[in-house]
Amino acid sequence: MSKIVDKRYEFVLFFEVENGNPNGDPDAGNMPRIDPETSHGLVTDVCLKRKVRNYVDLARDDKKQFDIYVRENAVLNLINQEAYKEQGIKPESKRLPKDAKQAADITGYMCKRFYDIRSFGAVMTTEVNCGQVRGPIQFGFAKSLDPIVPQEITITRMAVTNEKDADKERTMGRKHIVPYALYRAEGYVSAPLAKKTGFSEADLELFWQALMNMFEHDHSAARGKMASRKLVIFEHETPLGNAPAHKLFDLVTVKRNDEEKPPRNFTDYSISVNYSAKPDGITIIEQ
Repeated sequence: MSKIVDKRYEFVLFFEVENGNPNGDPDAGNMPRIDPETSHGLVTDVCLKRKVRNYVDLARDDKKQFDIYVRENAVLNLINQEAYKEQGIKPESKRLPKDAKQAADITGYMCKRFYDIRSFGAVMTTEVNCGQVRGPIQFGFAKSLDPIVPQEITITRMAVTNEKDADKERTMGRKHIVPYALYRAEGYVSAPLAKKTGFSEADLELFWQALMNMFEHDHSAARGKMASRKLVIFEHETPLGNAPAHKLFDLVTVKRNDEEKPPRNFTDYSISVNYSAKPDGITIIEQ
């Protein structure tokens, strides 16, 4: 059994998109999400967690410990019922068992079985109540390093849908792309919360692996070319940490190599980590 994570971590992830839509906004016709005041591109924490879930689902076939709770077409009440069945407890509508140990066993079963609950937490207070868990891993929104200019591309289809349209030569459609953008995402790993969910060092190693590889099995015409480019991890010596997170994030800086032209490649940027300003008790790992 792998050791429970007993150190605090922060991380900075850089990923890119080329001629694709990294995170469509359903409130804006599925256009790439942007900050309306600065025009910087945004990718939500929920989107990034989805990529991690999908990678873990592919990478690990031990579904008893690395199963995914929030997945496509999942019926959560049916999944929650399995926890009660395993513990031999009859569920009450919308309520956890009154016995504290039984309630803890139900929630503990869900943490032990599902990787994403151990990692990100979950609100399982549905009709079949399995409790609520706050996960040790949290993301902020990813933001592009420069303002983006989303483009709307018209596409054509030679086939038609309905027989009445058979005489038409083609049908038209639209898609939105970002020509190029490098995004920065920041996140946190809490040791005290890892202890509560049973999040282990093996789980953490799988998480780092997922961050670097989550786009490799997520390619599509809509998302264009996406790739994780760099991961900087800050490891503390203690569970509570040795330095404030914002000071560690400030150690990672990015500059444009040529301000005269729009960025179109990862090599248009230089990423640096200020090791000389590293606080005591912090280990920096670059991937």
